[in-house]
Amino acid sequence: METTKNITLIPFDPKYAKDFADLNVAWLEKYFVVEPHDVELLERCEETIINKGGHIFFAKSGSTIAGTFALIKIKEGVYELGKMAVSPKFQGQRIGQQLMSFCLDFAKDQNWTKVILYSNTILENAIHIYKKYGFVEIELEKDSPYQRSNIKMELIL
Repeated sequence: METTKNITLIPFDPKYAKDFADLNVAWLEKYFVVEPHDVELLERCEETIINKGGHIFFAKSGSTIAGTFALIKIKEGVYELGKMAVSPKFQGQRIGQQLMSFCLDFAKDQNWTKVILYSNTILENAIHIYKKYGFVEIELEKDSPYQRSNIKMELIL
């Protein structure tokens, strides 16, 4: 657990599954559309992420969930950073960067070898943050799990 600027980072709890879905749906609907793969991950996050060896974390401010992200297991030691979202009420407070920093510390503590992510270049602020944390662009496979993705990045740990 880590606390910065009244934000506490906590692991998944089923009582926050709806917050996980709601934060991500709001973000997706603002910039893109909710795709079938999103629905599967968001509506059944315990089954599709947690029970398959993945992790979900939340940024909590008081009793309010301010942000979230998931680490989705791809294979042993390789995880996809996905479903990162910050509530509009909390944007501009560097919560996304706190989530990213926590995420990478967690991945290193687990002795993972690589974290990947899918994004879209219209999200300039997000891409800037990913690069700041050391992610580099790699080739995007033709059968990417997300239609909206036009960039794939990785960080070798």
